[in-house]
Amino acid sequence: MPDRPPDDPTLLAGRLYDTYGASLYRYALMLLANAPAAEDAVQQVFASLLKGSTMAIEKDAHYLRRAVRNECYSTLRRQSLRDAHGGELLEAIAGADTRPEERLAIEDALRSLSPDQREVVHLHVYEGMTFQEIADASGESINTIASRYRYALAKLKQTLT
Repeated sequence: MPDRPPDDPTLLAGRLYDTYGASLYRYALMLLANAPAAEDAVQQVFASLLKGSTMAIEKDAHYLRRAVRNECYSTLRRQSLRDAHGGELLEAIAGADTRPEERLAIEDALRSLSPDQREVVHLHVYEGMTFQEIADASGESINTIASRYRYALAKLKQTLT
């Protein structure tokens, strides 16, 4: 196998996938609530990277999250995935002291949220982003992000009690 130059798009895309792939998949899964569709969305983003230039992307990881977000919302527009149950939303953690029925109840409650509310919950709770960072990444106002989070928590509380 011949040596590839360090700026080879395939190597750069592979490096980006190794670094961000799992996180982007979890993000897509939370938006789409459908495991196969989430896999397809992430695959589509990385396939499109191979067609174009990855040089600028390596410096701006936010591009990848935005690309996955756009692909997910395009998928939601093309298909009605809100009611589809395509696998688990939450990963089971080995050795965790939670009961499977609790995880399934939380998962069902998350599925009851709209995709934009699930997105804010995921980014804030699971990715540790601030409301301002979420607003910057999504192009929405911070007030919109805070409202979505507040409504999501109220709906989760109502569903889980």
